[in-house]
Amino acid sequence: MRRTSGFDPYFGLIVAVAQVVTSQGAAWGQREFRRPLDALAYALLLVGPVMITVRRRFPIPSAAVALVSTYVYTWLDYPLGPVYIAPIVVLFTLVLERHRLAAWIMAGVTLAVLIAYGHFGSMRHKGLGLFHDLAITAFILLFMVLAELVRIVRERRAQQQRAAEEETRRQASEERLTMAQELHDVLAHNISLIHVQASTALHLIDDHPEQARTALATIKTASKEVLGEMRSVLNVLREGAPRAPTAGLDRLDDLVGRSGLPVTLKRVGSRPLPPQVERAAYRIVQESLTNVTRHAPGAQVAVRLEYGDGELVVRVTDTGSATPGALSEDGSGNGIPGMRERASALGGTLVAGPSGTGFQVEARLPLPEESS
Repeated sequence: MRRTSGFDPYFGLIVAVAQVVTSQGAAWGQREFRRPLDALAYALLLVGPVMITVRRRFPIPSAAVALVSTYVYTWLDYPLGPVYIAPIVVLFTLVLERHRLAAWIMAGVTLAVLIAYGHFGSMRHKGLGLFHDLAITAFILLFMVLAELVRIVRERRAQQQRAAEEETRRQASEERLTMAQELHDVLAHNISLIHVQASTALHLIDDHPEQARTALATIKTASKEVLGEMRSVLNVLREGAPRAPTAGLDRLDDLVGRSGLPVTLKRVGSRPLPPQVERAAYRIVQESLTNVTRHAPGAQVAVRLEYGDGELVVRVTDTGSATPGALSEDGSGNGIPGMRERASALGGTLVAGPSGTGFQVEARLPLPEESS
């Protein structure tokens, strides 16, 4: 049903045809004790359908007019039965459109009118009595209860739909935050690597051109890598793009190889990991190597992954700057908080601090129990 136009012309036309045509059959069946249909009867039969066409704009007045026309029709002893289609429709829609109090009041008035007609009307067959009253009461109550049940079902469905839409918006917001964090980590690592290697190349280009060539080759590789990772992250925005992690531990060897640092990678144990844990572990190692590149270029680095029953331990340890006064930066200090946030988001912990002459980052990420 359209809520934009404010009219229900087709529905009203259907009800009009149903009431007029079926009332003719009812008139033939009740010809012995009911008045025949005349111009006034047809006019009263059409009032209800006309009110249905304007019920969106004037719900309560249109329902009242439709019911009054039905009362008049009934008390004039015209054939009964089909004339009640329009009242049923208007009362039902009043309940669905949250005019419940008005609907129940009108239903009560209708019950009183019909009971009074059974006792005081001018029809030939008198004495319907208690059975008539109970039947009319039961029908109206059952009908109104049915309308209320339909209303409750519709409201629950609408509430579930709103909840689903809210959940979709929440998930989209979380995905945007994840993408922003991914982009930050990708850019921070690779741009830092490019900057340090470019500074090294400039420092060595005159006296050690071969070493400068190596630094420039590292810059080329890092720039290609950052473009590829950015494309992978941004693909999530495409329609139908898979919501897959952009980095995992299967790429850890490549990360170590292009870091420009002497890195020892060791894995203890092995087991399948949830995608979010893989991504967090990869980014923690990446950010740790970025920090070493910034603050202790040339340091020896040991990366160790321990796969336990209940957690994954990621430990990155460096020996400190290999050459005093080597090119380095103080940085903004956002790397360690970012790693800690990743670990906390998974219910884990991250500890970072001096270790001997160098620095150590240790993250403990909880893992689900392995299915047997």
